[in-house]
Amino acid sequence: MAKAVFDELAAPAPKKRFTVGITDDVTHLSLEVDQTFELPGEARAAVFFGLGSDGTVGASKNTVKILGELPGRWAQGYFVYDSRKSGATTVSHLRFSRAPIRSSYLVDEADFVGVHQFGLLSAMRTLDIAKPGATVLLNSPYGPDATWDHLPVEVQQLIVDRGLKPYVVDAETVARDVGMGKRINTIMQTCYFYLSGVLEPDAAIAAIKESVATTYAKRGRTVIERNHRAIDAAVAHLSPLPVGAATSTAHRLVPVPPEAPDVVRRVTQAMLHGRGDELPVSALPVDGTWPTATSQWEKRAIASEIPIWDPSICIDCGKCAITCPHAAIRVKVMPAEALEGAPATLQSKPYKDRTLKDHRLIVQVAPDDCTGCGICVDVCPARSKTEVRHKSINLEPAREHREVERANFGFFLGIPEIDRSLVRHDQVKGAAQLQPLFEFSLACSGCGETPYIRTLTQLFGDRMIIANATGCSSIYGANMPTVPYAQDPQGRGPAWSNSLFEDNAEFGLGIRLAWEQQHAEARRLVDPSRGLLAHALGEPAATELADSLLGADQSTEEGIAAQRARVAQLREALADDPMAGPADDPVARRLLSLADELVEKTVWIIGGDGWAYDIGSGGLDHVLASGRNVNILVLDTEVYSNTGGQASKATPRAAAAKFAASGKAAAKKDLGLLAQAYGNVYVAQLAIGANQQQTIRAMLEAQAWDGPSLLIAYSTCIAHGIDMATSMTHQADAVASAYWPLYRFRPDTAGEGHPLHLDSKAPTKPVTDFMRAETRFSMLTRSDPQRAAKLAVLAQSDADERWRYYSQLAGMERTVVQDDHDERRNP
Repeated sequence: MAKAVFDELAAPAPKKRFTVGITDDVTHLSLEVDQTFELPGEARAAVFFGLGSDGTVGASKNTVKILGELPGRWAQGYFVYDSRKSGATTVSHLRFSRAPIRSSYLVDEADFVGVHQFGLLSAMRTLDIAKPGATVLLNSPYGPDATWDHLPVEVQQLIVDRGLKPYVVDAETVARDVGMGKRINTIMQTCYFYLSGVLEPDAAIAAIKESVATTYAKRGRTVIERNHRAIDAAVAHLSPLPVGAATSTAHRLVPVPPEAPDVVRRVTQAMLHGRGDELPVSALPVDGTWPTATSQWEKRAIASEIPIWDPSICIDCGKCAITCPHAAIRVKVMPAEALEGAPATLQSKPYKDRTLKDHRLIVQVAPDDCTGCGICVDVCPARSKTEVRHKSINLEPAREHREVERANFGFFLGIPEIDRSLVRHDQVKGAAQLQPLFEFSLACSGCGETPYIRTLTQLFGDRMIIANATGCSSIYGANMPTVPYAQDPQGRGPAWSNSLFEDNAEFGLGIRLAWEQQHAEARRLVDPSRGLLAHALGEPAATELADSLLGADQSTEEGIAAQRARVAQLREALADDPMAGPADDPVARRLLSLADELVEKTVWIIGGDGWAYDIGSGGLDHVLASGRNVNILVLDTEVYSNTGGQASKATPRAAAAKFAASGKAAAKKDLGLLAQAYGNVYVAQLAIGANQQQTIRAMLEAQAWDGPSLLIAYSTCIAHGIDMATSMTHQADAVASAYWPLYRFRPDTAGEGHPLHLDSKAPTKPVTDFMRAETRFSMLTRSDPQRAAKLAVLAQSDADERWRYYSQLAGMERTVVQDDHDERRNP
């Protein structure tokens, strides 16, 4: 593409403006790219395909460093990955030469291709980039004897036609055996050096071990030793792959089902297959809006293990579904007759409930959308009395269950969603049955943020308008090519938008003010339309409809449903009567355009701690002071997670982070306490892994409060350095040590109430027990034990003093002074 620009500039009459790298069929200003152009020199090229957080990019950068530091060697690394979270596709382009490499380029033809996730062979083009005779390294769970039969036929044909030399290694098994979990980077890197010949094998292994010792020095000797064992085991598990005939019945780049929306089939599918750059400009939405509910078509199937339900010991609690970060575990309750025609493998059990008698319960996994994080297993309280470690939810090898569970999940989706009026929304098992309108996001496996968003959509998603600060939640929330915000059977779901990082609170307030204006205008137009309604419905019915529209109580779901029915009646009356039709009356036309705004909407302002505590704190304070009915959810990871782990004002004392490598010396800012100072702001501190019931109760109370509300949600993160399978139970440890007290501050308008209510008990363990499990705290004990000990003492004092102070505040009486004629409450 760079050459195309220079070629154009050298033309006798170059274009004054142009585009390059895209097919611009709208302005027709695209430059022609010379596809035959090749880089000069004899560099050896390698390309590695992986998934975010599997270590492929890190290992590739490390390889560039190892080779680039050798005398007389030059190296280049160019990395292609989008801004989505771990689990998204990464492509690493490496070039090595004994001649100088002046710039970074994408590799067109590779001498070596490594596919670090077997599923990518079916999901995108991979071996297409290999030169004839190139070496190929596949991470395969099937071993050298069975891998060939599991390859897509197109991949088999490429290997045969180009005479590629394939090798396989089961890197996940090696990693698991040496205690490295799912981190396969060291294993795949070792195999590359062994096969590629860029270094002598012994010299390469020595260099990798030396690099590991330097890279993981702060992680401790145990981590280094595990990586060294992985290096030694990698070559022993490496085998050549016997090449057979291209006879597989499996295919790659499988198209999305025909029932997918048109934009998904035309645009999203190309992006999912790695061909987004080939799309012409005309294929993209003209107004920049993208449809929701598209993540359901991105079947990544990245989990090596998926949860399998044992109904015989299930206690119907719903904890697995309410804590699942990806909505990949769903719960449905239905009459027995709804299971007619179900696959024989679909399991169900009698549902224990006094109001839903003769109903069955199903707990079902979405096998291609689950990331295999294991949180559902960790939180499941139902244990077998006869089998050690067996629970009602257990992780099993995905390849043994995926086909069966696909059929089960397909039938499960066809079972009608439960009538929302039949279940209690203020109970965990009731809320778990509600359809999530946030599903299958590309958040990191085990993410501590997403369960809060998903639960909000289960409670209020059909009427939510979301203003999202830039950060993790905006990336997994609506980054192309798919959107996890979904729609209910009536086509309703959250409307989502993102402005900037620093102004999200003001952006959300603006959305609220705009809706209030539209709502007020719609109400104003109802009275002038009474005559039109009377002509269509008759006088008594018209009067009743108009009065009901203006006087509707929409504080409950039943009230909102009734108002929607009235709006539908209003639309029908105004649209169907020729004498009162919108074409003949400007009032009717205007009212029809705003009729939906007669139904109450809920505005939620969502973002992380970097926004709420730091860069957007001034705007947040402005919105809290406004008194407007907006709801704010702060997903508090206590660090700038999206940009690499920099310290924020939410970072606690003693935690190590970027810009606080020696441990943060200052205590964490108490955002909740600052908000409580206004008196009329509903404030709650949540930890869904510790107390799901309190989280749901706080969300319902925040929504019901006619004023600003602030929910501060503790969100475990991979930046904390924990096993994300324990993400939710680790939150429980944070609460038990009073590191993160749970509370609700409910402004009292009745007089002399106690607004602050502590929802967690006095600490039962020291904060140091909680801190010891996190690398962000423990790494300091290795690099500077004396300072770590000093800060740990102060951190314990912070927790003790915070609990003492909150306990005192909980006993204080305080009343909100409120003007009943405040224009902010009566627009």
